[in-house]
Order: sequence, then structure tokens, then C-alpha cells
Amino acid sequence: MNSIQIFDPLFSILWWMIPLILIAGAIQVFKPFLKGKMGEFAVAIHVKLYLKEPYLLLNDLTLPDAEGGTTQIDHIVLSPFGIFVIETKNYKGWIFGGERQKQWTQKIYKQSFKFQNPIHQNYKHMKVLEQVLSDILDAEYLHSVIVFMPEAEFKTAMPANVFRGAAWTDYVKTFQSSVISNMKLKRIQLRLEKEVLEKSWKTNRQHIEHLKQRHDPSV
Repeated sequence: MNSIQIFDPLFSILWWMIPLILIAGAIQVFKPFLKGKMGEFAVAIHVKLYLKEPYLLLNDLTLPDAEGGTTQIDHIVLSPFGIFVIETKNYKGWIFGGERQKQWTQKIYKQSFKFQNPIHQNYKHMKVLEQVLSDILDAEYLHSVIVFMPEAEFKTAMPANVFRGAAWTDYVKTFQSSVISNMKLKRIQLRLEKEVLEKSWKTNRQHIEHLKQRHDPSV
């Protein structure tokens, strides 16, 4: 038996291991993206189950902002009763955070992670949307909604307009007065479709680079 034959079983094992290693690496790289998309998918299911017509859901909108960058909005729900701007957080574990705190904390066992206050994050989304729709809609009809998944457990008082699971749909349904006509809703939808950037990896990459520059001027 020559040396090549001796190592044949090893080569066979490595041949099957390489694709598995590559797949595992890809999953690790895209894990944050996939995690976010699962949260957004859950919100879409909530709308389908609990918010029938006349509610209309728009998903994953990237809009240009006044600073020359972009802002990404997870969901916008259009309705005659108001426009609801939704920021989704697919986090688990304990959550600590107040309305005015710059950063909130996620704690899983003995590990702690800081993340941007989603209320402040969604405020930026609201301001961009207010600007885009300034000639069509009064800002008072825009409503901020923050949605955490049921796996998150708040250890501090939950601020107003922050919800777990599908509870946010009950809040939306408290608005029952028609304040936006069907014609105006159509104009809003067309405006957003006109202003929104193409959904692509390039758009996402440019948005991430803008965020890095905004939070770290040295970049």
C-alpha cells in the first residue's frame, strides 16, 4: 500500500468537512442579518393575523436622509387611522432600558450587551419619514412603535409604545378615528415607493458604512 492510499480515508473526510466548515462560517457571518429578518417576519405575521383591511404593511424601506446618508425602517403600517413606524428587535434574555437612556442593555446569563435605545433609533426614522411626506401628511399622524419578541423579558418598566410579541397590534387598534383619506393614503404609498432605495446588498452595505461614519468620525 503506497502513501497516497494510506491517506485516502483522510482526504475523503476532509472533502466532506470543507463544505460544512464553509456553511458554518457563512451562518456565523449572516447570523445577525438572519436574526433581524426573523423578527421582521414575525411582525408581518402579526399584521396578517390581527390587522386586516384597511391596514397595509410595507417592509424594509431604506430612505435617503438630509445628511446625505440613509435610514432603514423595518416596517410601516399605512391606515386611515394613522401611519405606524415600526422598529423590530429580535432580542432574547433580560432587557434593561429607560425612555431617555442613550443605550439599553441585554443580559443573557452572565453576559451583557449594549445596544442603541430603539426609541431614539426610531425617532430618526420618524423624522426622515416626516420630511419625505411633509407636503402630504401632518407629523401628528405618525406614530412610533417598538416591537420586541416574546423571548425578551424587561427587567425595567417598559416605556410607552414599546411592546413584546403581538401586543403592539392592540395599540394600533386603539386609533379608530379616520384622519387620512384613501386618496391621501395612495399618495403616501406612491411617494414612499418613489423615494425608497432598491433592496440590494449594495444598499445595505452603503447604509452600514454611513452608520459607521456617523458613530465614528475617524472612519
